[in-house]
Amino acid sequence: MMNTKIGFVLCERMLSSGLSLPIEMWKAAASSYLAEQRTPTGNVEKCTFRQCRPESILTVKTIACNKNPIPTHSSFSITADATLEEESDYDVIYLPALWRNPRAVIRKHHDLLEWLTEKAVSGARIAAVGTGCCFLAEAGLLNGKPATTHWHYFKQFAHDYPDVNLQAKYFITQSQNIFCAASVKALSDLTIHFIETIYGKSVATHTQRTFFHEIRSHFERQCYQEENTPHPDEDIVQIQTWIKENYTADISMQALADMAGMSLRNFSRRFKNATDMSPLQYLLTVRVEAAITMLQTTNLSIQEIAILSGYQDISHFNRQFKLKTTISPGDYRKTVRAKLFCA
Repeated sequence: MMNTKIGFVLCERMLSSGLSLPIEMWKAAASSYLAEQRTPTGNVEKCTFRQCRPESILTVKTIACNKNPIPTHSSFSITADATLEEESDYDVIYLPALWRNPRAVIRKHHDLLEWLTEKAVSGARIAAVGTGCCFLAEAGLLNGKPATTHWHYFKQFAHDYPDVNLQAKYFITQSQNIFCAASVKALSDLTIHFIETIYGKSVATHTQRTFFHEIRSHFERQCYQEENTPHPDEDIVQIQTWIKENYTADISMQALADMAGMSLRNFSRRFKNATDMSPLQYLLTVRVEAAITMLQTTNLSIQEIAILSGYQDISHFNRQFKLKTTISPGDYRKTVRAKLFCA
């Protein structure tokens, strides 16, 4: 695997919570990935000791306009590893939230705004948290695009950046390689998503369970994605709605095609074009998400949840659940057992 480069931008009055947690998550993920590659003898194939260390596949650096100590809101200072001019090749760049009104800090960092524009054009994924999203807006990277920010600054953000499509109901937004997270919690969910795209689902799930007592909300379920806005195929929307209301039934793909008045081949093609998944994949996703909700919020047995999710065979349910989440329903329940339960 090639070395993944992660950069964390530093500036005065930043909140350090958006720095330390993602760094620790990334390093844990790199260690977990290397552990997955080990052979039964405990060694990593064709790998020296130095190559087996997390640093061999992950580089994390802090970045700033200069290398002077930068005071944070937490009352300690941080000195950057690199300046904007020294480093240019990052896979993911994080922008910090700022304490209180961000205007004064953001508008004096012209060099940073230009640097962000260059990195966005080069294809680096840029993620901002809370009021740090104003860096992206000030640089013009959010014009005509969806964005979010900390709830306390919705009104000011909308006033200062009227060309931005503020999505106040979402905690995460994505427009190609530009991401906004409304809170540190949302940033951790976004980080899990990044980890999954680089190291795979099992590493992402392991990292998630290491840092949080519950499985976090899945990225696709809570993110406003510009390219995933509702599709225009009304026939397929009607089938999607029917599936969500009847997922416990014994559903055949041919029956869905007949319901839509199409041949099975044409129905499958149109469903895939509209939703980016096959009808069967969509049905299985709806069922597993229903099971996840019941595991989180009820004391029903695994077998009862399987039946209520549309599975008569608990072994098949276990296989499908693990295929979607990488862990068994029982292990998932143990992870979320600390939550309160409701009727």
